[in-house]
Amino acid sequence: MSDAPTSLTHWGAFTADVDSGDIAAVRPIDGDADPSPLLGNLPGSIRHRSRIAAPVVRRGWLRDGPGPTTRRGADEFVAVSWDELTELLAGELRRVVDTHGNEAIFGGSYGWASAGRFHHAQSQIHRFLNLLGGYTFSRHSYSLGATGVIMPRIVGTHDDLFKRSTAWEVIVEHTDLLVCFGGMALKNTAINHGATTTHPARDALRRFRERGGRIVSFSPLRDDVHGECEWHAPVPGTDVAIMLALAHVLATESLADRDFLNTYCTGYDRFERYLLGLDDGLPKSPHWAAEFCGVPADDLIALARRMAAGRTIVTVSWSLQRVRFGEQAPWMGLTLAAMLGQIGLPGGGFGHGYGSMNEPGLPPLRFGLPRLPQGVNPVRTFIPVAAVSDMLLHPGEQFDYNGRRLTYPDIKLVYWAGGNPFHHHQDIPRLRRALGRVDTLVVHEPYWTAMAKHADIVVPSTTSFERDDFSGSRNDPVLMAMPKLAEPYAQSRDDYTTFAALADRLGFGEQFTEGRTARQWLAHLYEKWSAGLDFAVPTFEEFWRRGRLRLPTEDGLTLLADFRADPIEHRLATPSGRIEIFSAAIAGFGYPDCAGHPKWYAPDEWLGGARAVRYPLHLLANQPASRLHSQLDGGAVSQASKVRGREPIRMHPADAAARGLVDGDIVRVFNDRGACLAGVVIDDRLRRYVVQLATGAWFDPADPADPDAMCVHGNPNVLTADVGTSSLAHGSTGAHALVQIEKFTGVLPPVRAHEPPVIVGS
Repeated sequence: MSDAPTSLTHWGAFTADVDSGDIAAVRPIDGDADPSPLLGNLPGSIRHRSRIAAPVVRRGWLRDGPGPTTRRGADEFVAVSWDELTELLAGELRRVVDTHGNEAIFGGSYGWASAGRFHHAQSQIHRFLNLLGGYTFSRHSYSLGATGVIMPRIVGTHDDLFKRSTAWEVIVEHTDLLVCFGGMALKNTAINHGATTTHPARDALRRFRERGGRIVSFSPLRDDVHGECEWHAPVPGTDVAIMLALAHVLATESLADRDFLNTYCTGYDRFERYLLGLDDGLPKSPHWAAEFCGVPADDLIALARRMAAGRTIVTVSWSLQRVRFGEQAPWMGLTLAAMLGQIGLPGGGFGHGYGSMNEPGLPPLRFGLPRLPQGVNPVRTFIPVAAVSDMLLHPGEQFDYNGRRLTYPDIKLVYWAGGNPFHHHQDIPRLRRALGRVDTLVVHEPYWTAMAKHADIVVPSTTSFERDDFSGSRNDPVLMAMPKLAEPYAQSRDDYTTFAALADRLGFGEQFTEGRTARQWLAHLYEKWSAGLDFAVPTFEEFWRRGRLRLPTEDGLTLLADFRADPIEHRLATPSGRIEIFSAAIAGFGYPDCAGHPKWYAPDEWLGGARAVRYPLHLLANQPASRLHSQLDGGAVSQASKVRGREPIRMHPADAAARGLVDGDIVRVFNDRGACLAGVVIDDRLRRYVVQLATGAWFDPADPADPDAMCVHGNPNVLTADVGTSSLAHGSTGAHALVQIEKFTGVLPPVRAHEPPVIVGS
């Protein structure tokens, strides 16, 4: 093993050369078949100019006290000592709890801040706030807001679709045809939400093709599948109509597996009436879909027959449920796979998320991993995670969610540790106005992100490379030590130290720390975890010395194979115990935007609607190839992807020519919600009238005091609509927006996204 220190990120494990307190160079660990290029963002990240050097408080908050304001994001900051920050923050938490109750605190955290198991920002803040008496919380994720609600309703789970999905090895050996709705983008398989030490997808697809397997991709982007495939470029947002058309062929040509549908599913007859148009007079045939989806009917007919003739997996990317009516795509994909009758057979069935993260297709661990106990939240008030602006703007307003009628609480303090909502959340102008309505906004951050710049109290956190930790993932066979690579930058502290001081000041320090240092917590969590295992593991000190522990996995899985083998013994956690193609529960909710079976709903924003007359380009705001979300946007790989410092926007040659644009031009991308600048990259690997602008460029308003100011850096969330997927899930719909593009001819504003704000002495 190399003497160089080793550590772990969400996109891979590496050894590091450290010089002058920073990462100078990185190398992927041995054994990673396809290491991520995102490792190249790490050098220089510890002492980057965008690091937060000391505790600071917004000048207006210090001067005027807590309260709503329009100055967040535009005010100066005042440097304070750690003791002063602890006193101010503890006092404000006590004021809010005593005056308004714990429900008035929203504990925001998105969990991607660190790959570590102990220094996990989400676990730390939730443990602290639970001991404080609780907080309003959020459910599900921006990535899977619709899936997290619809899949438990129809198949009894959503986690198992990822962690217990059909293994790559099974696909390589048994699958004939992969039909991929939303593609299967290898760039996304760099990432795992815990950590990852190996990237097998590229090699698995190579071996799959060598055996004769075929890939069919439905995506407006050709490079959503790497290498050879049969590419169909539909009008964005029409995937459900295409799936219905394929299902129509199966139903009308007697290719549907009626035995499977009768034995393992419920409600197919109700769905088939809709499919055949028996009630509305509109059969969902290939000719019906071809009129607006952009894929010829004959191609769909031929594909449906091929799907029924061999071992086929229907896969749906996560991106397809990040749209209005996003519940329908995974539901219809599962229904299509059920009609083929191959669910539970090796190499056949359904997949959700292949090419969305480095988890589907990887064997799961046989047991859980160590984790910091968060305790119990006494407050039961929650929101869907993508409803932050709705909550802040409409306290007391009722809304529908998953069969319940809920009420938005009146939030006075937002406490955020881990994650950057200016990357995840839609309609940034609306978000900025919403954040202006609270009394106090607290942010823990290593870097001066837009969220930190909008805070009242800024807590400088360490990065995962400035503290000891360990990590692993539920689908990765290695638990890995993460020894500190460098001393903390300037005055930054790890969140545990910050919360321990606050808890002590508020009277529950002993309950929070349990008398342990951070290092003692690592040993405690490891020893408690290892005591319950059925195989021998080294002591904590020996594990720390070795740096890695190989863990056993469940290999060769096929999704729902146990259910197929015995649907009584392994009944699903649905009301019927079977796959619910028709859900009586959902139908009973009476939602106008989510029926009791999969259904085609015309999108609010698509090229087939009236809005496209004014905004004739369909923007896909997908995940970047140059970073994870917005993390390390200032890193070398991310910066190398920019065009004159702006996020690149890909355009079809004909669309660029129609606007007099060439490679390298800076353009204004706009609609009636907002505008941003981006740099043109002309590319024929996307459908005409479709443009692609990745998420994650740090929000950089031309005028920080104006909530409607143009982002000069290229954040697409100034353009996306802040509306939920449906009344069922209220998931994020940030993947699509209609826009117009014009050449920017004014004086090009500088990019200040990675520059600190003005900070004055105490």
